[in-house]
Amino acid sequence: MSSAPAGDAASVPLLARTVPIADPGDLLDLLPRPDVATTASWVRRGDGLVGWGVAARVETSGATRMIDADAWWRRTAAAMVVRDAVGVPGTGPVAFGSFAFSRRSQAGGTLVVPRVVVGRREGRSWLTVVGPAGLGPTPSLAHSRGDVVPVTAPGEVTFADGALTSAQWEEAVAEVVAAIRAGTVEKVVMARDVVARTSADVDVRHLLRNLADQYPTCWTFAVDALVGATPELLVRRDQGLVACRVLAGTIQRTGDDAADLRHAAELARSSKDLAEHELAVQSVAEALGPYCSSFNVPDSPFVLHLPNVMHLASDVTGVVDRQTSPSSLALAAALHPTAAVGGTPTPRAVEVLAESERMDRGRYAGPVGWMGADGDGEWGIALRSGEVTGPRSVRLFAGCGIVAASDPAAEVRESEAKLTPMRSALTT
Repeated sequence: MSSAPAGDAASVPLLARTVPIADPGDLLDLLPRPDVATTASWVRRGDGLVGWGVAARVETSGATRMIDADAWWRRTAAAMVVRDAVGVPGTGPVAFGSFAFSRRSQAGGTLVVPRVVVGRREGRSWLTVVGPAGLGPTPSLAHSRGDVVPVTAPGEVTFADGALTSAQWEEAVAEVVAAIRAGTVEKVVMARDVVARTSADVDVRHLLRNLADQYPTCWTFAVDALVGATPELLVRRDQGLVACRVLAGTIQRTGDDAADLRHAAELARSSKDLAEHELAVQSVAEALGPYCSSFNVPDSPFVLHLPNVMHLASDVTGVVDRQTSPSSLALAAALHPTAAVGGTPTPRAVEVLAESERMDRGRYAGPVGWMGADGDGEWGIALRSGEVTGPRSVRLFAGCGIVAASDPAAEVRESEAKLTPMRSALTT
């Protein structure tokens, strides 16, 4: 059951005003304050969006959490007065969102419309300010940033077990492998958590800077206390075109370039990983079918190289059906959860992982991203991420695809590799 969206379209009309600006430099360096609840980011290779402050916000829950948020955004955006002097995807009013993996999770979902957004795309930069209609002179970046608080490090960091110890998690994986071999399910994506505690308050900008520096090919995100760098694009809708990046099948890097090239070749030939990847791609193609007039599925995956791991990856593309014209968030709702983060067959796999993980994932592995007033936007899967749960605590997450050939001890090692980005972001 979904709660009614809170904070419906503002009683006072909002004005969203977008103006071109000179290249502002590194977008993440513009974030003026450390408040994780009001800081928003979606940046890759230096382009993207950052935002701060809150002009409007909605919280949803239950099975229709994304559909309710999408409906709220359509109403809210339609009621806005928009003055957009740039006119590219990401200008005008923008909502950042993150949503729980499970419909049963108390984490629910959130869409936040920042008061200020700065964006850059293909050499063009802009500033959007949202506030009560009747704003004064043309907004400036310096005025919009206000008083800037210096970035601070979290100090000494310690790590502790989350819901399960690594040994308990290994046992849980072994139980799932046994269920798969018994024919109960084909694949289950198991997640685990680790709790980080810091000696100083966590400054989300410190985490974002480290993640962007270490993982420039990932989407570095922050929405409503969720922060991370995801390599997996759930869906992008851009002027009628749809794209999804599917990752499934992973091998840890060694730091030796020659050895990693050999491992990449092994990954590309691994029957276990290729089977896992094929299931994930099929899941995406089947979910996209009803919403696209046409789409393309690659014949074989490529190997995506990241600093800590390598993945089998496929880019699935399509054209939005003009009659239904679903928004990017509606597409994300249709796709989630994919086999890459749930398993196969997905409904049964999600039931198995809910029992075996013995924890609430919250918004880990759920959709995270942004959407414009026209429905275009980008939604990733909240992987390689953490939830800031207090001034000096962060809950870190990692997940692994479990199939019949999985070795529980090897899956523990893989999960440790996938925890590296957030561990490093905290300790660097």
